[in-house]
Amino acid sequence: MRSDVPVHRVRVAVTNTTTTPVYFSELQVLSDSFEPMPPKRVDMALGRTVRTDFPVPYGPARCDPKTIPAPKPAVIVAKLRVGDEPLREVRYPVPAGDPLLARLVRTECAQFILKQAIEVSFGSEWTREGDSLRGVLSVVRKGGGGEPVTVDDVGATTHFDLKPASGKRKPIAVLTGASLEIPVLVTSSRCDPHAFAEAKQAYLFPLWGTPPGVGETYTMEVVPPKPVQERFWDYAVDLCGLPS
Repeated sequence: MRSDVPVHRVRVAVTNTTTTPVYFSELQVLSDSFEPMPPKRVDMALGRTVRTDFPVPYGPARCDPKTIPAPKPAVIVAKLRVGDEPLREVRYPVPAGDPLLARLVRTECAQFILKQAIEVSFGSEWTREGDSLRGVLSVVRKGGGGEPVTVDDVGATTHFDLKPASGKRKPIAVLTGASLEIPVLVTSSRCDPHAFAEAKQAYLFPLWGTPPGVGETYTMEVVPPKPVQERFWDYAVDLCGLPS
């Protein structure tokens, strides 16, 4: 689910087609593609259910600084008890070709590669211009020698649009020195109260860039610091005429 992405969590779906209760003690996701995490305590008995989802954390992806590795098989390790049977361990395999597994590896390792080349942050000063906020994205070189790093594009979140003030896209800017600042505009994209109540990913802004020596464009998330998040929120509440 969308709210699981920022906290490194997946959902393990369980179906019980019988009337015999199944007690789940612990669940764990293991794969050579990710660092191991301790088992998640569940402590729940399920009767007949079409589907019940258990949130389970997974570890950081094991990435290479130059290439995205192929995903490796995973296994869901469950400590469970069926009816009055003793507690036992059951392993449910997840093949390497599973679409979710492949997407998790690619998303995280693409971000890892790009973050080896540049660090991107939101500036601290944001001024209101009509229905928008104007500020800057700061881009600082981290690696790659003196080769150019292309900032190809920026995108929107569930609540805010982020665009270059210049109107240029693909690329927005090219980093040739140690750092640069990109003037940007932020606008509120939604004003319905329900959306504001469910703002789980309002500040996870995507940025696309091409690091040196790789030849591929990758995506990273750029999150404004808390004071800037509050500035965006106050602006959106005021623009939408919602109670503060």
